[in-house]
Amino acid sequence: MEKPFEIVILSGKGGTGKTSVAASFASMAENAVLTDCDVDAADLHLILTPEIYRSETFDSGAKAVINTEKCTSCGLCMELCRFKAIELINDVYIIDEYACEGCGLCKEVCPEGAIDITKYEHNNIYFSDCRFGPMIYGRLGIAEENSGKLVAKIRKYAKEIAQKNNAAYIITDGPPGIGCPVISSVTGADMVVAVTEPTLSGWHDLQRLIELVDRFHTSVSVIINKFDLNQYMTDMIENNLKEKAIKVTGKIPYDETMLHAQLEGKTINEFDPQGLPSKELSKIWNTIKSVIYEPKSI
Repeated sequence: MEKPFEIVILSGKGGTGKTSVAASFASMAENAVLTDCDVDAADLHLILTPEIYRSETFDSGAKAVINTEKCTSCGLCMELCRFKAIELINDVYIIDEYACEGCGLCKEVCPEGAIDITKYEHNNIYFSDCRFGPMIYGRLGIAEENSGKLVAKIRKYAKEIAQKNNAAYIITDGPPGIGCPVISSVTGADMVVAVTEPTLSGWHDLQRLIELVDRFHTSVSVIINKFDLNQYMTDMIENNLKEKAIKVTGKIPYDETMLHAQLEGKTINEFDPQGLPSKELSKIWNTIKSVIYEPKSI
């Protein structure tokens, strides 16, 4: 059985239309497993409206907990906590779960043994089915860390399901930026599709993303969204990418139907299949498929 081809849709910054592109690809792929690895702010499910059939928690680390019955209010833990995670409220010592780093110092210094270090499992992985196939996504708890590990686990499950279903593709809506979850999304992927917009900030962040992806020796192509809002910047981005031997796979025009499609919980291809954005996205997807099966010319 052949390994499913993994496509990760990324952007150097948020708000470029990355999720709309990922949802569009999902609607056209056929026989794909879908993932949302933007675990800090997952939103692909808002368009694909999956039905969750199973969920599991994800241990992102440890937190300290004070047993108030044992605590004698000596204050040593608060005095020594370098993260300022312990507060005295109404004569009771309380640990701020968002500030606590789980280092364990407070437990070691407590003379009464009133503090325990416990696993913190306020993060979730959801297994679901949507109208375009199996979908897996995660949600990181407020102020939680280890997003890269959560992304890696989601991708691991996606590969297992893809192999079980003999899926042709894994389509991942990746996180924005160039941080740890992005690195975890790119590692071992077959292709990155970077979505940008024709602005100076869009170009700046796209360059950083390309530099990151290049370190993993992963092929990358670029989509310029809302290209017609600033033709000068669009031309500049295309020319600069040409110098880097990176092809612009497609340019999507600005169209308010993209917004209306989102409000209806539909992909643009479902909402307005004859519109210019839908036609351009179809061309882009066909180009990507041609690269997958004839990997010579992107």
